[in-house]
Amino acid sequence: MTTVTKLDTSRFGVIDCATDDVVTFSDGLIGLPDLKEFVIVQHREDSPFRWMQSLDDPAVAFLVVDPGFYAMNYSPEMPESVSSALELTDQVPILVYTICTIPNGNPRGMTLNLAGPVVINAESRRAKQVVLEDESCPVRYNVFADEQSKAA
Repeated sequence: MTTVTKLDTSRFGVIDCATDDVVTFSDGLIGLPDLKEFVIVQHREDSPFRWMQSLDDPAVAFLVVDPGFYAMNYSPEMPESVSSALELTDQVPILVYTICTIPNGNPRGMTLNLAGPVVINAESRRAKQVVLEDESCPVRYNVFADEQSKAA
């Protein structure tokens, strides 16, 4: 049975959260171990962006995006410990998001944290923020770096 809860957030006002939509991080996020439950909120219908809204602290929301939208060759090797913890198999649909940082007033300075993706088992809604030890996955991947270097 799905239960709908109303959450009063600082960013979106009151939103409805169905229990089936809750994403659970058993270990919390990196550096934020007490933030364990989130809902994914669509930014706008025509946008690739989503908000990962904390249910534990309504003042906390992270802008996220499917990394493939901006980093076309992004396909890191998932550590076995993550696959095991989230019970990921070839038959289980997964969602992968990266946290976006957009400097105030400078959307062209947007970066993605490719080294710390959020991986979600879409069936169980269990999630984990992964730490990748891959030099091709930077913490601050500048989305528009090629454009900026061409303009210089």
